[in-house]
Amino acid sequence: MKIIELDLTGCKYLSEIHERIRVAFDFPEWYGKNWSAFWDLLWSECDADKVIIKGVLGLPNEFEQALNIMNEILERNKKERASSGDPFDYEIIS
Repeated sequence: MKIIELDLTGCKYLSEIHERIRVAFDFPEWYGKNWSAFWDLLWSECDADKVIIKGVLGLPNEFEQALNIMNEILERNKKERASSGDPFDYEIIS
């Protein structure tokens, strides 16, 4: 089982969140650092079975919308992969 751990602890800018996503998911340097690019590469390049996300609870309230979008994308990926028999899950642990 391949697990990706995404630690968002201490992020102060949305660009920092996307850079941590790029590194954790091993996305290429040309990753667009936006939610459309995240979806595209998550769907086409990510072979992880599970993503564990840490550090969300300590982020400023201004990231609430961005985190909701990230959750929606991860949930969409979970449903899309389940329909094709390719299990995927994610968990926010802190």
